[in-house]
Formats: sequence, structure tokens, C-alpha cells
Amino acid sequence: MGEQKDFANVLIADSDPELARFMLEILARKGIRGHLVGNKEKAIDFISKGSCDFIFTSDTISSLTDMSGQRQDGFELLGKVRENWPELPVVMITKARKADAQNQQQTIKTAVRAVRQGCCDFLIKPPDREKIETLLDTFLPNHSVSTIASAHEDTRSLYRIVGRSVNLVQIVELARKIAPTSAPVLINGESGTGKELIAYLIHHRSRRAQGSYIKINCAALSDSLLESELFGHEKGAFTGACAQRKGRFEMAHGGTLLLDEITETPIKFQAKLLRVLEQQDFERVGGNESVRVDVRIISTTNKNLLEEVRQGRFRQDLYYRLSGARLVICPLRERKEDLTDLVWYFVNLYAHEVQRRITKLDSVMMDIFAEYHWPGNVRQLRNVVRTSLTLGAGPILSLADVSWLFDELQPLTQQDRADYDLSREKHAHNDFGLGGVPLEQLERRAILDTLRQTRGNQTKAAKVLGISDRTLRDRIHRYRREGCLQLV
Repeated sequence: MGEQKDFANVLIADSDPELARFMLEILARKGIRGHLVGNKEKAIDFISKGSCDFIFTSDTISSLTDMSGQRQDGFELLGKVRENWPELPVVMITKARKADAQNQQQTIKTAVRAVRQGCCDFLIKPPDREKIETLLDTFLPNHSVSTIASAHEDTRSLYRIVGRSVNLVQIVELARKIAPTSAPVLINGESGTGKELIAYLIHHRSRRAQGSYIKINCAALSDSLLESELFGHEKGAFTGACAQRKGRFEMAHGGTLLLDEITETPIKFQAKLLRVLEQQDFERVGGNESVRVDVRIISTTNKNLLEEVRQGRFRQDLYYRLSGARLVICPLRERKEDLTDLVWYFVNLYAHEVQRRITKLDSVMMDIFAEYHWPGNVRQLRNVVRTSLTLGAGPILSLADVSWLFDELQPLTQQDRADYDLSREKHAHNDFGLGGVPLEQLERRAILDTLRQTRGNQTKAAKVLGISDRTLRDRIHRYRREGCLQLV
């Protein structure tokens, strides 16, 4: 663990050796990887690998398919990039021409054409060093952040887990210990905490890292579709099954299968899943041939799985089969020391979208972040940072230009915090009974939760609660007087 910077990858599509030396020197001083190509085909091949962050290209570039040796129009490469990778920043560089009116007019036409076709800037050789550095700082910010775990493959980042909190360090260390084993893993945590990142870390550090990593969102599919997706189907098994299709289990043979949101599977399907997990074989839908596989299972859920078992919504035997090892990821509100690193990480990730250079984080904004309880966790923080980058201005990231975020990021009132803490405590102890809780408190909690779910729509909330609009208005007035309601 330590302060780390991501290596950005810049493509230089130009065969000029002087420009290459000049650019590579600048990139090396800024900790950026430079990649040289001399023709259009090699440029497209490199970009297609998905690890290119920025392109410097000439307005003339050679082509392997042109046997005449003539220079080809560099705008062909620009057009290909804009067609397939529209958000990839491109700067076009042209050679200096004689300082006569005709050549100057030609340079202006080329510059206008480049900008109209999507270039973020246009430069003339030899380009200005300060201008190049400003472009790199704007489009490829590289602020240091504390990284607990990361992995790269060639020039591509596989995953990166950002933070420094004790809770996060413990989870990553446990994941590393579990990874080399064959034990099934159950990862528990609220939505947006990064369960999939931990799942991929386990796969990448396992002995199955060279095998496939396949995932399926169990919440997004119906019972019948889930069975077909996991186990595959034979030709003619149902309407539309025009050919045999492998399921996710077969695709993950020799590797890892991630069952995301496993608690969303129907109870009937869970029995079939349990048998497959126990025996590691199955039949495709509509088939009678047994298919054997060797797959490691990682499951995730944002629910209290023991409570789901107790309520009869999840099979107890399946729970024990899935939880060979269990990891619980802490919510963001319990690791506030990770906030600064995460904010800078998202600045690095998204600043290029708005071409905004950020040099400082506003202290007032960070105080608000520290007080807020982040029900959407890291996913919510990412969206807040992205919104602030997009709607704000200047080198300081703040909420000053996004006033509605101030309302959204209000801390809980004392009563709301007490209710929230009580709810979390009951969740942690697997005790969801309502005995001992005053009726008035239960009513308030039900009304406030419903108002939040309906986003303040009082008519809809009253219908859900089964009370009149007038009764709901009276309760809202009382809660406001008591300081329990601020946002509705």
C-alpha cells in the first residue's frame, strides 16, 4: 500500500524522430507512457486494445495499404477514432510552412477542419513545451492517491482499490488470504461499496487467474432466463433458441463465476443451483447430456443473508454452500479517511471529460463530505464528484456552482441519526423485531422513509401509507417543528 499514480498511455502517431524525442522526454518527466507508431494501421491496432488515453497525431501519416509510398491524409485516422472512440482526446500536429499568405491560409484551413472533426487542439511543429504540459495536465490529471491493491496487464489497468482506512486494509488482506484457495466466497456489503472489485481481486490473485472471469447479475433476470443464462440451452429448447448456447457455468470452466446479488434468485431456482454447486455438473435447458465443469463461485449480496434464510426467502443449505469464506465490506461512512483519496481518484478519472484542470479540493466541500452519511457509498461519491466537475468552473473543485448538491448532502438530524443507527444496529445483530420501539417512533420512521422513497411526493406517499393527505401534512408540519425533517 502507498501513494501511487496511474500510468496514462499516450499514442504518438507520427514518424518524425525529432518530434518523437521531444514528446517522449515530456511524457517521461510526467510519469506518462509514450507509444510511437508510424502508420495508421498500427495506430488503430494500439487504440483497439483499450489502453489509449490520449493521441497526438500528424495531419499526414503513412499507410501500410498504400504501395505508392505517398503520405496519406491523417484525417482518415481522426475519422476512425471519432467513429469508434468518440471521447478519446486527440491533438493534431502539423509541420511549419513558409510564412507566406497562401501557406498561412492553408494552415488555418487545416486547423479549422481538425477542430470541426473533433480535435481538442491543433499545434504547429515544433510544439511549445508549456502548451503540451498544460494539455497533459488538463486531460490526464495524475494526482497521487493511496492505493491498497491494483493490477495491470501490459498497458491496461485491471483493477485498482483506492483508500487507506484500517477497515479496507483488513478486507483486502483477507481477500488475498482467501484467493489461493478453492473455497467459495460470499461478499456482503451495501450497494456501491465495491463488492465486484474485491471479487475480481480474489480471482486475479487465485490459481485460476489465467482462466475466465464470468459474472451474471441475478437480479436482472427472471427464473427461466436465469436458468438459460447459467446453464445454457440446446437448439429448439424454446421459441427463439435457434442454436445451442453455452451458459455462464461452461464459459467459466477452469475459472471463476461471480453470482452478483445472489439473494434475488427465486427459491425454486436455488434448489437447482445448489445441486450444480455440489456436483459441478448440469444439463443444458432442453438437453439430457451431462456437462461437467470446474468453477469457483463468488457471490455478492447487499442484504442480510441470515435474515433472508430466517424469513424463508433463501435456502439455508445454499447459504452454507456459498459461504465457505465470508467478507463484509464496510460502507463509506465507516471509512471517512478514504474520502480525499477517492475524490482525487475520480478527478483523475473524469477531469478530461470537461477539460478542466483541478489543482485543489475546497475545504468546505470536504467538510460536508465528512459529515454526510453516504447511503449510496462510493458509487454516490463518484457521481457527486463527476457532477461537480461538469457543472463547476475553475481550478478548485467545490460545490459552489452546484447548489442543489448542498441540499442533497445534508447531514442527518439528531433524531434521524438515532433512527438510522438503531436500524443499522438491528441489521448487524440480525434482529429485525419491532418490540420495545415506541409506536410514535415507528410511525415517524415509516413516514420519513416513504417520503424519501417517493422523493417528497406527498400524494404518492399518503397512498402508500394508507392515510389521508391531510394527516400526512399534519405529521410533516410536526416533524419540521421538531427538526426531524429538512429535505421534504
